[in-house]
Amino acid sequence: MSLLEVDDLAVHFGGVKAVDGVSFSVEEGEVFAIIGPNGAGKSTIFNLISRIYQPTHGTIRFDGQDITALKAHDIARLGIARTFQNIELFDHSTVLDNLLMGRHTHRATNFVQDILHLPSVRREERAHRRHVEEVIEFLELEAYREKRIEGLPYGVRKVIEIGRALAIGPRLILLDEPASGLSVEETQDVAFWIEDMRRDMGLTVLMVEHDMGLVAQVSDRVLAVANGRPLALGTAAEVQADRHVQAAYLGSPEAAA
Repeated sequence: MSLLEVDDLAVHFGGVKAVDGVSFSVEEGEVFAIIGPNGAGKSTIFNLISRIYQPTHGTIRFDGQDITALKAHDIARLGIARTFQNIELFDHSTVLDNLLMGRHTHRATNFVQDILHLPSVRREERAHRRHVEEVIEFLELEAYREKRIEGLPYGVRKVIEIGRALAIGPRLILLDEPASGLSVEETQDVAFWIEDMRRDMGLTVLMVEHDMGLVAQVSDRVLAVANGRPLALGTAAEVQADRHVQAAYLGSPEAAA
């Protein structure tokens, strides 16, 4: 059984079919990438899986459970975390506080216990702090721990966005264009971290990305989409060689002939 199964997924906004009949599965421990030109529906697929959008039809299953009708906060509790193409951090809070916010789905204490600051609350806070410190060490963010987000370079913010997703403690992490706006060196760091997420953390990675160098380096399989519909599925080399994919990227009718 696949960890994630997407079957005939579609979402229509009025007469616009943003996603139309997309099916794929992601195996546990796999790095799976979705590629396509701008406006292809890649981030919309992420928004459907993370339950920001309600599908027009189709089903989404995670670890055998139908999650199509669940709320977004329930998705996080199941073990699915995501980053966003546009960085979604709290600018006036520190890096540490932003990562700790990723632990809110694991809170087991109630309001009264928190007000009284009982021993159970202190134990839970220490456990969350230990987990976040492991993420900080993993992503080499020690120098930024107490710094506010608003003063940090863009590349560091992208890493912190990944860190907050990791702080949730997911089984499946959805990375929405993790290399967007990064330098060559920063993109290579992302490649190393993705490989370490799988090898050292045992995570499954689903990634939307334009950088085909990164996709080819880290992905086991790639799904190409265009105009909301699937075009090709296979290795990065197989998908790049597909004539329909070439036509979608190049806009060449001859490539699809």
